[in-house]
Amino acid sequence: MATRIKFQQNLDELKERLLVMAGMAEQAIQRSIEAYNTRDMNLCELVFRSEPAINRLEREIDQLALDLLAMEQPMAVDLRFILSVIRINADLERVGDQGVNIAVRVREMGAFANIDLPVDIPKLASLSSAMIRRALQAFIEADAEMAETVLKLDDQVDEMNDAAFHALSSLIKEKPDLTPQSLNALIISRNLERVGDHATNIAEDVIFWVRGADVRHYSSSAQG
Repeated sequence: MATRIKFQQNLDELKERLLVMAGMAEQAIQRSIEAYNTRDMNLCELVFRSEPAINRLEREIDQLALDLLAMEQPMAVDLRFILSVIRINADLERVGDQGVNIAVRVREMGAFANIDLPVDIPKLASLSSAMIRRALQAFIEADAEMAETVLKLDDQVDEMNDAAFHALSSLIKEKPDLTPQSLNALIISRNLERVGDHATNIAEDVIFWVRGADVRHYSSSAQG
């Protein structure tokens, strides 16, 4: 019994560390988008400085998860939980990477005039960030139905990114002098689309943990 209690405590610690990781990754996105909105390069520096801590925590979480797998013989639901944490951990690290990528582009845009572009980066960021938050809430509450709603939001993010691509590509053709700003905004849009993809992955892992169903590589329409 004591061994089982200790194992449960370790699972709780694993969950808590993953949520710390989630907070750091979300903050990287929030800061990079705020930097885009305000052209505050100090925010970009904060994003760059946070990356080593995110990478270090990713390694610590993976090690804790692997130790649990090695030391215990977890029941099916606990095994799925640990495997899901390992996958979610990797996606959160990549969300942090997207924050860094956006900050790099914002820093490059700082060398050029701040102009209105035909893309609503804050709206796209708001939607992709909402997907991350909802996926993590589904993880906290072990709520597969909530996780399924995240999968449906991914289509909206994809559509916004496609619209940004076409609008910015047209602007580059019409006004070549605005190419640097347009290209950087286009890449930022793509980074945010990737954040949505990572949120989708996290949601799929929650469904796998809770239901034992692997829904990866299925479109939201195929799931009804």
